[in-house]
Amino acid sequence: MTSSSAPAATDITLQQGLHQDGRRLTPQRKRVLELFERCGSGCHLSAEEVHQQLAALEMKVSLATVYRTLRLLADMGLLQELELSEGGRRFELAVDDHRQHHHVVCIRCGRTEEFESEPVLAAGAAAAANVGFQLIESSLNVRAICPKCQG
Repeated sequence: MTSSSAPAATDITLQQGLHQDGRRLTPQRKRVLELFERCGSGCHLSAEEVHQQLAALEMKVSLATVYRTLRLLADMGLLQELELSEGGRRFELAVDDHRQHHHVVCIRCGRTEEFESEPVLAAGAAAAANVGFQLIESSLNVRAICPKCQG
C-alpha cells in the first residue's frame, strides 16, 4: 500500500459498503483486503493462504475471521470467488477491467493460472442466447495437473 495518509479507493468502498449493512471496518477486514491489493489482480489465494500470509506479516487474524471476511468481501463484490470442483475455494481481487477471464487449476496443488479467450466468451454468449438467456458473465475452469505436480 502507499504510505500516504489518504485512504485508498477500496478502503472508502469497503467502509461505505459495511456502513450500509450496519457493520464496522475492522482492522482484520482491512488487513485482508490490503493483502489482496498488494498481490494485485491475478493473485488467487485460499483462506489458509491468506491466513498464512497475514501471519508471516505478523498480523494476528484468526482463520475463522479470515473465512468470514473473505465471504463478506466476496458478497460485497470486492473479491471474486473461484469455486473449485475439489471443494476448495480461491479468492482474487475484483477488478472491473479483469472480470472476463478463465482459469487453469492444478487438481493436486491448487496452482491457478488465468487466461483470456474470445472464443470461450463467444460460446458462452451463444449458449445463453440459444435458450433465450441474457449473458451476465462467463467463466471456464480447466482442471489440469501443473508441470511441478507431473514430475
